[in-house]
Amino acid sequence: MLVSESQNVEWKESWRDEYLKWICGFANAQGGKIYIGTNDDGTVIGVQDSKKLMEDIPNKVRDVLGIIVDVNLLSKDGKDYIEICVNSNSYPVNYKGEYHYRSGSTKQQLKGQALNQFLLQKTGITWDSVPIQGVTIQDLRNDSFDIFREQAVCSKRMDKKDIDATNEQLLDSLNLLENNHLKRAAILLFHHNPEKWIPGAYIKIGYFESDSELRYQDEIHGSLISQADKVVDLIFTKYLKADISYQGVTRVETYPFPKEAIREAVFNAIAHKFYGALIPIQISVYADRIYIANDCIFPEDWTINDLMGKHRSRPYNPLIANTFFRAGFIEAWGRGIEKIKDSCKEAGNPMPEYTIKREDIMVMFKSLVSSTDQATDRATNQANDNSVVTRILKVIQEEPSLSQKKIAAVIGEKYSTVKYYMESMKKTGIIKREGSSQKGKWIIL
Repeated sequence: MLVSESQNVEWKESWRDEYLKWICGFANAQGGKIYIGTNDDGTVIGVQDSKKLMEDIPNKVRDVLGIIVDVNLLSKDGKDYIEICVNSNSYPVNYKGEYHYRSGSTKQQLKGQALNQFLLQKTGITWDSVPIQGVTIQDLRNDSFDIFREQAVCSKRMDKKDIDATNEQLLDSLNLLENNHLKRAAILLFHHNPEKWIPGAYIKIGYFESDSELRYQDEIHGSLISQADKVVDLIFTKYLKADISYQGVTRVETYPFPKEAIREAVFNAIAHKFYGALIPIQISVYADRIYIANDCIFPEDWTINDLMGKHRSRPYNPLIANTFFRAGFIEAWGRGIEKIKDSCKEAGNPMPEYTIKREDIMVMFKSLVSSTDQATDRATNQANDNSVVTRILKVIQEEPSLSQKKIAAVIGEKYSTVKYYMESMKKTGIIKREGSSQKGKWIIL
């Protein structure tokens, strides 16, 4: 038996010309091998007319696909079989106008957006670098340029001469022009209505009482520069409430989510979004959590571990990402997720939770809740008598050194009842006893 069938290996009992599609798929992916004269479990069964096929197959591959493959005649147990070795091609290969691609152990015909994406990758052109006809620099609004210049001065990531230059010179320094035509990135970044060319290039924000009950919502349209300038302020002024405290005469506002983490996540969503999906970025705000979701395309060789760990920056929209970097909106070293985690840790919030798929990503932030509130919520979910648990926690918070018998006396319950609930709370990690039974104290975890 030969090597197992896999992403790079295919077995066929006999040759058929339609297998040129499989060769096309291998050439457009990572390459691979096709064995002719083997059954489904890899056992060599032999092939007839092997010498004729040794001439026909390479000629048909050359004439139909325009590539060269190695065709080898092999033998096992006196039976001939053929090995076709296909290298990965740096340019797109088509079978009579169709583009096929090997994914896993299947062959797929690429169509629509998947085909556009494949052709861009193979030709080395990024999605945001494609020039757009029919729009000029004069169609762009100065307000977006003003915002960018102001932010670029603060970030100190551009030379002053480039910041003070004309709009055309600024666009050229950001590599957003090609033969005097604006690239997609330029229109998205600086045009007041990029949706005329790229539908879905906006942000939706909604406040939810529950998953099925939307209370109110907003849409943020305009250039990506202006969206970035507005969206975070809108979230923190309209959608979130701050706890007010005072340090002396100074008023201190504490939000349930760290602003730097939300800002980093939103700006990364704008910069790295796959705008070809034509779907807006969606931000869902609840009383205790925020979801930020957007379509994106990761490098083919990346895993979730690559994304979540330290990695070098490989943006899908390098021109948009570079402009956001120059404005100080994002980092350029793949540190976005680390910065988000650090901000949550510093604020005392739980770590964000990521849901990652091949072409979309969603991050959930949990609100800053006091330890007592968290313990009460967990205890309430598990206890049969919510009032007993709540009263126990309240007493512990006020007088942590009390014994179980004294706690029972304070809340007016039987000692056995209080002991039952407190033992359960200890087992589930809600409370613990520190020190001896006589001189120790209760701690809410």
